[in-house]
Amino acid sequence: MLELLRIRNLALIEDAELEFSSGMNTLTGETGAGKSFIMRAVDFIMGQRMDRKLVRPGAEKAVVEALFVLPEGDCIIRRELSAETGRSRVFINDKLSSQDAVKELRPKLIIHTSQHGQQKLLSPAFQSEILDTFLPDSSLLDARDAAMAELRSVLEQIEALDRKCEDIAKQREFLEFQKREIEQVNPVPGEEDALEERKGMLKDRERAGECLRKALDCIHGDTNLIDVLSLLSREMDIIARLYPDFEDDRAAVEEFRLRLHELESRLRRDPEDIEEDDSDMTLDDIESRLFKISQLKRKLGRGLGDIAAHFQQICDDLSFLDACSLDRKRLQKRESEVCRTLSEALDALNKARKKAARELCLHIEAELTDLGFSEHVRVEYEFRPVEIHPGVTDYKGRLMWVPNPGQPPQPLDKIASGGELSRFLLALVSLRRGQGGEHLPTLIFDEVDAGIGGLTLNSVAAKLRELADRQQMLLITHWPQLAGRAERHFSIVKEVEGNETFTRCTRLDQDQIREELARMGGGGQQGDALAASLLDR
Repeated sequence: MLELLRIRNLALIEDAELEFSSGMNTLTGETGAGKSFIMRAVDFIMGQRMDRKLVRPGAEKAVVEALFVLPEGDCIIRRELSAETGRSRVFINDKLSSQDAVKELRPKLIIHTSQHGQQKLLSPAFQSEILDTFLPDSSLLDARDAAMAELRSVLEQIEALDRKCEDIAKQREFLEFQKREIEQVNPVPGEEDALEERKGMLKDRERAGECLRKALDCIHGDTNLIDVLSLLSREMDIIARLYPDFEDDRAAVEEFRLRLHELESRLRRDPEDIEEDDSDMTLDDIESRLFKISQLKRKLGRGLGDIAAHFQQICDDLSFLDACSLDRKRLQKRESEVCRTLSEALDALNKARKKAARELCLHIEAELTDLGFSEHVRVEYEFRPVEIHPGVTDYKGRLMWVPNPGQPPQPLDKIASGGELSRFLLALVSLRRGQGGEHLPTLIFDEVDAGIGGLTLNSVAAKLRELADRQQMLLITHWPQLAGRAERHFSIVKEVEGNETFTRCTRLDQDQIREELARMGGGGQQGDALAASLLDR
């Protein structure tokens, strides 16, 4: 039950607070006073979008708050609309939430019927949905939906497979060319770095050999250092014997002579002995290999590390292209299996639909008779085949009716007037029941009495009163015959103060209700008499 609704800074409403009762709550006022904005505020808090231009001029935001009393406890929903950005925020029990969460709550909180609902009723698709809501076994719909979801999944896989095969087929020649190019070079990840390292090592070895040769030339040049040192060493021996203080010099010359012999021996080593390497690649081989790798990188526009992954992707794509026909046959087989399952589910569902349609139409006829239609009114569902997939047929129900005897059945959207549609919608709402019979959502009727008058109005009023005894109702009406049956009556008035316009929402007391009913009845003695009779009843 909607117990409290507060609206601030929305359109012409500066600050309005409406405390509703159980049963029927009526909102009345002149056309253009802003009654529908009260209902739009409820729709806004239930998740519908609203233009930021509807924020009252000068205000930063519009705020709508609602208190719902449910069996499990109170539920407070607040939604704010920013005038600057047009963005909204929603809170459930003072916790920031999402619009999806509110939309999930909506079916247990509100059922809003309006002239827009009448237009929906004219849609054959909506008429078919109505029938499905009255099926006694919802598992039939679940089975249909599960099979449909699986069929969509298989079809999406087939479409993706075909699309990928088509894309790869267009590139097949190019992919095969790239594959051959890579195979001819056959690069190995990390090979380029290894070759550069080997190249540097060979260059170092070549330079070392040259230095060794030059060092030996220095020793064995025009003046052989070894021979000169040998002669110097013999002379120093004699000098040291004659002059003992030259002994250290003689020893130094002898040590240098011996070290030069050792140096000569070491310089005669092969440069290849400096560092052993089991590779037989020459410097020219390395340069040639690096050139091929560089060309491949330039052609493919990729680094060596990416080329290996690219090659694997090419192989996978070409293999996929070869195998996709098998994959497609497998998916087509699965499609056939799912279609059989779906057809079986639809057969069971359509049998249940036809049975439910007969019962639903009898109930609608009874409700329509209570709402002032002829006792001869007839309602039926016409089922037409609709192919939803090759080989899979569903049957969609379309409401047909005979408002007057002697006429053939006609589609509801072809012959129903506005008043007839209003009563038809009211009849359908009357047939809905809450789950478990404990909690029923609040009914909102926004000018459901459009196009109705005369004795029919009394029938509609009685039906609304019957519904209000079952569940809470908010009713916007221009008819005093309907407003006079409410437990609580609110007047919606547009006022101008200074240069500003305001919509005021006021709960009426007994005297004010009498005045409002008299106004709605045309005023004067006639209006007063009508108001008195309605209130006395």
